Amino acid sequence: MNKLIDLSHTIEEGMITYKGLPAPLICDYLSREASKQHYQQGTSFLISSIELCSNTGTYLDSPFHRYAEGKDLSELELQALADLPAIKVVIEDNVTAIDKRYFTGLDLQDKAVLVQTLWCRHFNSEQYFEGHPYLTADAAVYLRDNGVKLVGIDSYNIDDVSIDTRPVHSTLLGADILIIEHMCNLDALPNSGFQFFAVPVKMKNVGTFPVRAFAQVKDTSC
Repeated sequence: MNKLIDLSHTIEEGMITYKGLPAPLICDYLSREASKQHYQQGTSFLISSIELCSNTGTYLDSPFHRYAEGKDLSELELQALADLPAIKVVIEDNVTAIDKRYFTGLDLQDKAVLVQTLWCRHFNSEQYFEGHPYLTADAAVYLRDNGVKLVGIDSYNIDDVSIDTRPVHSTLLGADILIIEHMCNLDALPNSGFQFFAVPVKMKNVGTFPVRAFAQVKDTSC
């Protein structure tokens, strides 16, 4: 038997995922009450209107996010997004700069690598935006050179935002390695032996979009 573990934040109107970017606006395009005039008695529908920055909630970065010639969301193959063999790398609470030694010696080839920092406990608070854990440039190069398929993190950004370069985004997305930021619930996962899924909408000329990220793990309670 398998069980599914949700690794995504819930998107709500007004919440801020990334400081300086707009919060989502959610309203009725056609309310249930207004829809009643179009249908027989007892039948109603809701059609919502959503104004959403692509970097909202738990989201996936495609190469097009960083590179104009890179693959956009519509060009990503499902094999790169779903049923990926995955491992989890646990980072200690006092670590901010996550360098390559945390990945050395691990079987990374063709894996989704999920980095657990537990920074997600600060999500939706001011503390979330300051002093977050991130990967270093040498970690990104090591992951690329060892054949990873996707890298996820439960932190504010996979890069150090205190500087104006983004070496991790540049290295990974330049090698068609997808990135997922703002994950959560990674502590509910084993360190290995699970499958990972994170599929965004199939949209042209967009590089980033929210996903419902989740893992499929073996249920050992039976």
